[in-house]
Amino acid sequence: LQVDLWQPSSPFHIVEGTVTDVRVQQNTSRSLLPYLQQANIQYTILISDLQEAVENQTGLRSYRNRRSLSEYNYEVYHSLEEIQDWMYHLNKTHSDLVHMFSVGKSYEGRPLFVLKLGKRSRPYKKAVWIDCGIHAREWIGPAFCQWFVKEALQTYQTDPAMRKMLTQLNFYIMPVFNVDGYHFSWTNDRFWRKTRSKNTRFRCHGVDANRNWKVKWCDEGASFHPCDDTYCGPFPESEPEVKAVAHFLRKHRKQIKAYLSFHAYAQMLLYPYSYQYATIPNFSCVESAAYNAVNALQSAYGIRYRYGPASSTLYVSSGSSMDWAYKNGIPYAFAFELRDTGHFGFLLPEMLIKPTCTETMLAVKNITLHLLKKCH
Repeated sequence: LQVDLWQPSSPFHIVEGTVTDVRVQQNTSRSLLPYLQQANIQYTILISDLQEAVENQTGLRSYRNRRSLSEYNYEVYHSLEEIQDWMYHLNKTHSDLVHMFSVGKSYEGRPLFVLKLGKRSRPYKKAVWIDCGIHAREWIGPAFCQWFVKEALQTYQTDPAMRKMLTQLNFYIMPVFNVDGYHFSWTNDRFWRKTRSKNTRFRCHGVDANRNWKVKWCDEGASFHPCDDTYCGPFPESEPEVKAVAHFLRKHRKQIKAYLSFHAYAQMLLYPYSYQYATIPNFSCVESAAYNAVNALQSAYGIRYRYGPASSTLYVSSGSSMDWAYKNGIPYAFAFELRDTGHFGFLLPEMLIKPTCTETMLAVKNITLHLLKKCH
């Protein structure tokens, strides 16, 4: 039975007593459900007609949100083209705080744009790296990256905390890491996860960009098979997107004090390690930052996030960007798994963009201000 695993991402993590979310073809479900009943496995149908749900979310596109960028709508999902136009626009209209540049090109030749956000107050500034959309189908990620930029620009004058953040730090924000995959999730397959690089021996496309980093590469929680969702690639940094970002982070490792990566879904705030059950040296600092961030997040709408080391909180996975960032000298490395816990899964409705981003913003500000205080 061919199923698409939504949670967890790899079959190795399916063990007794855990919840698993899968997407199945309509005709597959006819044989799967009786099988689950026989095996005495409890199940719930969360979305009975996924095709309809997808069409409802992306069908209205053509005529709405084509308004001018000054009225850019942050409460809808945007295509890659719209996001890149938005970045160009901010670069032009907010040149005092925003500088747009590219760290390289994707497999299909698209530029890998990053926004540098911050007041040009001093030559040497610490920095925070934020990326979204490593996995193509996790649309709430890029939506949050855009929300973060909007909030920074809109509240910079009025919010002392935001002013402090942008004066004392630079933020490097990459709204769409996996540009080819994200584009493909809009045009061909809404639930595509990987990059779009071609494999010569197999007919399968793509590598899991969060298993392709040079840290315990292709060990537990990653697959050597090119058709798997967690395929680690032929070698570390085989994906031009990963290579470009790794190169940028290595070059700026002295300034960059925090690495934040946004994923979906599970409602978790994770820190290293992913690849092993071991305690990081600066555990108490990172743990208290996570604890406070999760509390700040919950204060908005009561949404509870679990937090902890990725290996024990989510599952063991090797070759992740967070572990790599930490191993390369970035002391605060976090991965957010945004809403929800499976009811909508990757199809988080647009009406939940605002609350999700609002609460996440509180957590990110909390971590950033923690960083400026220096952990005691």
